Amino acid sequence: MNIQAMKQRLRQSIIAARLAVGLEERQRLDSMIADRIAKLEAYHAAKTVMCYMNFGAEFAAEIFVKQALNDGKQILLPKVNRDNKQLDLYRINDLAQDVAPGTWEIREPISERCEKVTDLTSVDFILLPGVAFGLDGSRLGYGGGYYDKLLASMPHQPSLVAAAYALQVAENIPQENTDRKVEWLITEQKTIHCVT
Repeated sequence: MNIQAMKQRLRQSIIAARLAVGLEERQRLDSMIADRIAKLEAYHAAKTVMCYMNFGAEFAAEIFVKQALNDGKQILLPKVNRDNKQLDLYRINDLAQDVAPGTWEIREPISERCEKVTDLTSVDFILLPGVAFGLDGSRLGYGGGYYDKLLASMPHQPSLVAAAYALQVAENIPQENTDRKVEWLITEQKTIHCVT
C-alpha cells in the first residue's frame, strides 16, 4: 500500500471514530482541551496567534479563538485562496462579525471586513487542525497540504500546537518530507510535549 492510501485509510478510520462521539460529550472534551491550551506558556507569551475555524466533528477551535480574543491576542484566521491553492491570513476582531461560511462550508474571514496579513514574522503561536496526530508530533491533515505550504513559507519557527481528542492519537502516522510536526499535542487527557 502506498503512503497516500495509508493516509487515506487512517483518515477515514479516525473521522468515523470522531463522528461516533456524541455532541454533548464532544462539547465536554472541547472545554477541557481549550483549558489546557490556555495554560501553555507558549500561549501566554504569544502576541499573535493563528488558529482555524472547525468543521464537522473536530475540536471546537472557536472556543479557543474566543478565549484568545478575550485575552487580547491578535488573531489570524486562514482563508483558502482558490487561485494559488494556498491559505491567506486575515486578522479578525469579532467572531460574530468577521467570519462566514466559505470554501467547503468552513467559516473563513470576510476579506472585505478583515485586514489581510502578509508579514508572517509576527506569528508566535499556531493552532493547527488535523485528523490524526502522533506522540512524536507527526500530523495527518485532510490531504490538501495547505498548512504545510503555509508553514514552509514562514521565515521563523512559531510554536506549533495541535488540539485533538485522545481517540485521534495514532501510532506510525505516514509522513512525507513536506509534512511538519507539532511541538505540542493537547488532548482532553494530556498536554504532550512532542519530540521534534
